[in-house]
Amino acid sequence: MVEVTVDLPTGAAGAWLHGVVQDADPATLATIVGMDGGPVRAVSAAGLVAVVSAAPLDEYGEEPLRRNLEDLVWLERVARAHHAVVEALARRGPVVPARLATVHTDDGRVAGSLAASRAELVAALDRLTGRGEWGVKGFLVPGAATVAAGTAGAGGVGTAYLRRRRAQLTAREERQQVASAAADAVHSALCELAVAGRRHAPQDRRLSGVTAPMVLNGAYLVDVAALPRFSELVGTLGRRHPGLHLELTGPWPAYSFVADRPEPALTARDAG
Repeated sequence: MVEVTVDLPTGAAGAWLHGVVQDADPATLATIVGMDGGPVRAVSAAGLVAVVSAAPLDEYGEEPLRRNLEDLVWLERVARAHHAVVEALARRGPVVPARLATVHTDDGRVAGSLAASRAELVAALDRLTGRGEWGVKGFLVPGAATVAAGTAGAGGVGTAYLRRRRAQLTAREERQQVASAAADAVHSALCELAVAGRRHAPQDRRLSGVTAPMVLNGAYLVDVAALPRFSELVGTLGRRHPGLHLELTGPWPAYSFVADRPEPALTARDAG
């Protein structure tokens, strides 16, 4: 791809795309804080509405953006700000979340992206209407293996220790295998009630905030009308599989079930 050098005035602002909705109330948007600390706004085209923030190009332009994406502190800050907007939109209706750092140089480019992807965006919004994404996390219930100490026997103290250690390791492996099978069963049962389900990689303990190992990190697209039954099913499955501690979270913006999300648009490439 050919790189384009863009001569932009100092202080120029692009448009950080948060997501696409069917319609947006200006009064509501005025209450949602965007990336620059000001309210988000709407860009309408092709019968759709893109919700954007002003994005100063000295921070969000192509080169600054490339540098900033390597800064974990900066990345966490903007990711939280972006998600807060998407979450606020999702509370009011279906939204197709944009990928993080989708930045256009002007509203015309935003409108063009809506027109180019209209069919996919409309289909995604239709699929999400009346539904929400819910997460179910399954953690291995801690429990020490109960191995009888026994006596040293003919093999002596060292041999007895090795036997106990082998039994402990075997019990741990068996618990993990049972937990993995239980997680599979839980996911399958939840998928039968949900419109769709996906399993993500287990979260690191530093992210989950739970010391026990995570064996299930599932996301489920659930009809609003089916939510009470879905919640009840999570409780039933937790009792059926006591080796797992299940946590139901949500609703979340439907990140897991939007295949055709607006792609990142680094500003220099977006201007040529």
